Amino acid sequence: MNDQKLMENELLVLKGVCDLYLHGSIESTTAEVHDAFKDALQTSLNMQNKVYNLMSEKGWYKTNTADQNEINTAKQKFSQN
Repeated sequence: MNDQKLMENELLVLKGVCDLYLHGSIESTTAEVHDAFKDALQTSLNMQNKVYNLMSEKGWYKTNTADQNEINTAKQKFSQN
């Protein structure tokens, strides 16, 4: 497995872990459990950000720029509600 595939897999796992920790903190019934999930989520988000930045620097994570007309349309749509 090459480095790019390895990092893609790591990023997918981290995203899944973040999702689990987010739901754990939302559903927790005590402050202690909430804080434990929240701390784990923050740590995982930091790790995810580092992996993303490394992939982006190497050109392995491409993003598309949003069209300004689409942004304006969305703003108008949601500002009317």
